[in-house]
Amino acid sequence: MLNCNSYDYRAEKITPPTAETEKEIKALYDAIKLHKKLSFHIFRMAMVGFYNIKHSKKSDKIILIDFSKPSTQKRCFVIDLIHKKLLYQCLVAHGKNSGGNTPSKFSNIPESKQSSLGFFLTAEVYNGKHGLSLRLDGIEKDINHYARQRAIVIHGANYVSPDFVKKNGRLGRSWGCPALPMPLSKEIIPLIANGRCMFIYAKDANYLENSNYSLTG
Repeated sequence: MLNCNSYDYRAEKITPPTAETEKEIKALYDAIKLHKKLSFHIFRMAMVGFYNIKHSKKSDKIILIDFSKPSTQKRCFVIDLIHKKLLYQCLVAHGKNSGGNTPSKFSNIPESKQSSLGFFLTAEVYNGKHGLSLRLDGIEKDINHYARQRAIVIHGANYVSPDFVKKNGRLGRSWGCPALPMPLSKEIIPLIANGRCMFIYAKDANYLENSNYSLTG
């Protein structure tokens, strides 16, 4: 279990990947056939960060969330890196104070009810008020490191569904949690628990400038 006092947070910017690593990332992107689903820019950011993360127990899967897209689009991606396969692409909610259909405000502050960006490690599965849930540990100091304290977790929610979109023009919103469709959450949560890397992206200048996992700041 990580916490904001024990994790060895990265203190300086990562270095650019080698030409060989760049080729590997592009080949992986092509093999998974993400071209019309997720931009290469975001996938590259996720993989470069993934290669630089300490304490990651599992390297077989990665979870990407693209908050540059509106909530009406399937913007959560669960990828099998070993078999080079997209396992799930589904809807995911953002925090109620992050914005309406497309989020634009992000926070690490408790009680903000906003989503946090950046790199996380999945942790333990538990049963809470939303049913089967998955704790997350933010690994970027001052960007998402209060995730556990804020109870930012992956859980299922009835407001994450096509029917909700039809009635409201957008998904419902959480208190900062990346909530998934209720039926899929029961499949995805056990699959990605216990140390997998998750990257949440948005076109946010503050994150790109201050994240030590970003090469564009």
